[in-house]
This record gives sequence, C-alpha cells and structure tokens, in this order.
Amino acid sequence: MKKIYEASNSIEAKLLLDLFEQAGLNVRVDGEYLQGAMGGLPASGLLTIRVAEEDFADAEEILRQWDSGEFVTSEDEE
Repeated sequence: MKKIYEASNSIEAKLLLDLFEQAGLNVRVDGEYLQGAMGGLPASGLLTIRVAEEDFADAEEILRQWDSGEFVTSEDEE
C-alpha cells in the first residue's frame, strides 16, 4: 500500500475512501482511531489514506477530480 493522501479530518477521509471504493480501488485509512487520543499527538497528519500500488494512478485521477470540484451529485443533475 502506498500513501496517496493525508486527510484533514475523518469526514474528508471517509468521503475520499467512499470515492475510491466506488471506483473499485483497494484502499484503506490509517490512523482513524487516533483522533480520540489528541492529548500528546500532533494535530495534523493522523489520517493517512493508502492505496494499492496497482491502483495508484487511478487514485491520483480521482484526487485530481476531487480537488477541482468535478464530482457531480444527484442534486446537480436536476
């Protein structure tokens, strides 16, 4: 597994995880249970999204679309 993204919060991590999984990519989030232990941990860098190396290029394209706001919701289509 290769690091593809560092999420700023658990909501962002879950949204991206869902997008990757919908595309059929092998992906996981590391550190999702560390946010409850904030006392001695850094405030950022806890949520790391990792993807299988063979899916890395596809994951990069999804991230590019995510960053540019290209995703269409059902509300946008109406």
